[in-house]
Amino acid sequence: MSEEEVKYLPFEEAAKLVAAIQEEEDIHRQDRQILTVYNHDNREICWFDFEELQEAVGPGPKDQQKEAIQNYILKHIPEWALDI
Repeated sequence: MSEEEVKYLPFEEAAKLVAAIQEEEDIHRQDRQILTVYNHDNREICWFDFEELQEAVGPGPKDQQKEAIQNYILKHIPEWALDI
């Protein structure tokens, strides 16, 4: 399935599914940070590249960046995450 075909959960449904978003170091590239998304069973749902998220969200005050990144992630949780 290509990226164009990925379907995302509605924001409210994603917010119920996601328990935590953790900033972590990429195990394959130590100079890269990722944000890993976990469900309420502490299972990894998916992850996002931190730099790509910052580019997608755009510049802004630090206190607003965190919320903007969190909202972006919640709008981009794939439907297949329900099967995890």
